[in-house]
Amino acid sequence: MSASLRVLDDIDVSGKRVVVRADLNVPMRNGEVTDDMRVRHAAATLSELANKNAIVIVLSHFERPCGKVVPDYSLAPLRPALEKSLKRTVRFIETDWRNGTHQAEVTKAVPGDILLMENTRFHPGEEENDPGFSKTLADLGDIFVNDAFSVSHRAHASIEGIARLLPSFAGRGMEAELSALDRALGEPTRPVGAVVGGAKVSTKIPVLENLVTRVDELIIGGGMANTFLHAKGINIGRSLCEPDFKEMAERILNHAADHQCNIVLPRDVVVAKEFAPNACHSVVDVRAVPADSMILDIGPESVADVMEQFGDLKTLLWNGPVGAFETEPFGRGTFVLARCAARLTKAGRLVTVAGGGDTVAALSAAGVQDDFSYVSTAGGAFLEWLEGRGLPGVDALKMSHA
Repeated sequence: MSASLRVLDDIDVSGKRVVVRADLNVPMRNGEVTDDMRVRHAAATLSELANKNAIVIVLSHFERPCGKVVPDYSLAPLRPALEKSLKRTVRFIETDWRNGTHQAEVTKAVPGDILLMENTRFHPGEEENDPGFSKTLADLGDIFVNDAFSVSHRAHASIEGIARLLPSFAGRGMEAELSALDRALGEPTRPVGAVVGGAKVSTKIPVLENLVTRVDELIIGGGMANTFLHAKGINIGRSLCEPDFKEMAERILNHAADHQCNIVLPRDVVVAKEFAPNACHSVVDVRAVPADSMILDIGPESVADVMEQFGDLKTLLWNGPVGAFETEPFGRGTFVLARCAARLTKAGRLVTVAGGGDTVAALSAAGVQDDFSYVSTAGGAFLEWLEGRGLPGVDALKMSHA
């Protein structure tokens, strides 16, 4: 991780007001949190700061109220989940951010208090990264801590704007995420490989273009592999494909060759005439896909090939499934490879870093989410990092001065 990024170990927070940007945009149903993973992730930093005698002021967005006060998008219902994770009292501060009523409540706080502020997106200046709203947020505290990597690809007031106005630091979650990502692509132990899957190559062109210059082995699966097979002149029947991106696929294949990156595509595949649970299916050579069938998973020979590749790697990055894993039985390739990577990780032979919504779901379905070295729950931020782009929230932290 960059030495220019300051962390909680670098600061004395006792008696200070510390504004923490968390990501509490969690699934809710009937006013209750249905998945508290992000709340639990935030709890580590918030507890540490409160235990160090700071006044902790928590910022987060929730849903898309588009700069208006929408009662259904209030953060108030999150308070019980936050209290449960923290095992301490949290005060919710109601405000629409325009009338300044929150200021008196913040002034009353004492060291050790944790205050949950209202949805930052209730103010139009949040998503506009408005300097005036950034100052309103900065006036809440003495120090800023960004613990929300998952939203740090957005140049918003509570993420980027405030970091330019206060001494700023990375929270424990942010620190762990950036450290893991650095191990995967920054300064990885080689050989390093990447599994990139998913439905469409069009959504991951910048990711692929960056990875072929950074990894030794690039394993392409899922629907996006079909476009590469099509570009190589292979008949893929009725499979999902993006013919308009044939030239782009060819360019990536040539780019990989120029950088000594070995691209691995399926040798055999699982095909079916219909995409439905437990559909009649068969395994065929990739060059023998029937015209009336579609590719829905990689075949056993391809799985064996990739498992052999895994055995030679020291570092593995994973983004996207290699088959239609949500539909039985087309998850076998993804699940077998995930369990293989998990075994190698537990044996100390492989550093594994995975991220992206579908990836997390696939690893969870395979029962190995907790066995990888690191699993990022970030979606857009993780993809932009894979593209090699700077993230405004992280860049602002690195530029902050005390």
